[in-house]
Parts: sequence; C-alpha cells; structure tokens
Amino acid sequence: MGHERKVIDCRDFPSESGCSLAISGTADEVVRAAAEHAASVHGEADTPQLRDQLRAALKDEVPRHT
Repeated sequence: MGHERKVIDCRDFPSESGCSLAISGTADEVVRAAAEHAASVHGEADTPQLRDQLRAALKDEVPRHT
C-alpha cells in the first residue's frame, strides 16, 4: 500500500471545453500528468506556479469497495 492515492478532476476547474478528465495516483504522478494535460489540452503553460496550483487542488481518492 504505502502511497496514499490522490485525485484531481478537471470538473473542479472552470473550462470552456467542459473537460471531465479525472487523474488518480500518487501526488507526484497526478501533478505531473495533470500539468502535461493542462498544457496539451487546455493550452496552459507548464510552470512551477501551475504545478503548485494543481498540488493544492489534490483530493484524497475515495477507496472503491468491491
């Protein structure tokens, strides 16, 4: 187990495209993937400030019970 999983959801950010992508994984994985997504899909500049904003928006992933 070890790593706490985090999630970030594009629906939490206002966007003209109405993007519904959600990314989950470790905090570092999610921030990296979300920054790349923000740059490639939403035209944001991948800057340290963007990554700080993304890290601040991370939420704990709700465990799925099967």
